[in-house]
Amino acid sequence: MQPSHGPTEFPPSRGRLHLMSWQADALEAGKFFPATEAGLPDPVVPSDVANAQPPADGKIASAGMGDAAALDEVGTDWKKHPVTAGQNLDVRWVLRHRQKTRRFNYFLTKQGWDPNQALSRSQFDTEPFHQVQLSEQPYWQDDLAPGDRPTHTMRLPQRDAGHHVLLAVQEIADTGNAFYRVIDLQYT
Repeated sequence: MQPSHGPTEFPPSRGRLHLMSWQADALEAGKFFPATEAGLPDPVVPSDVANAQPPADGKIASAGMGDAAALDEVGTDWKKHPVTAGQNLDVRWVLRHRQKTRRFNYFLTKQGWDPNQALSRSQFDTEPFHQVQLSEQPYWQDDLAPGDRPTHTMRLPQRDAGHHVLLAVQEIADTGNAFYRVIDLQYT
């Protein structure tokens, strides 16, 4: 069986750094971030399962999972990965559990976001700056397996120096959910 969900290994996500592996793997809520409502069809592949309820603002890092609520704490004390604007960043996942993955979306906090406020949709760009789409369909006739250690290379957008948050979302075709991974970056 091919693995298909788990944490980001590099740079390590908050979940990977601060939770047990089974907790980090389970940071799951409704897909289609930044949507706020459930029941939406996939905009590219309408035969995929409609989304479940996405995480509420203030609970994005934990995906609304109560045993991971510490990931939603406000502040700048999180371990940060050093980056510069315009550099290529490789994000490597460790996928331990089988899921039919439709896409990976990557969002970044906006210029001027406030790290002393809870993570909310208004602090992220509304569109992903990078996306990896698996286009095979329908999902029930295809494997949609991204491999057990997929690496995505993305060019980081321009941001002022300081703390920024990269939100990596792995959307699943045959359920209404996605897996949420928050990675703290230090732009220099």
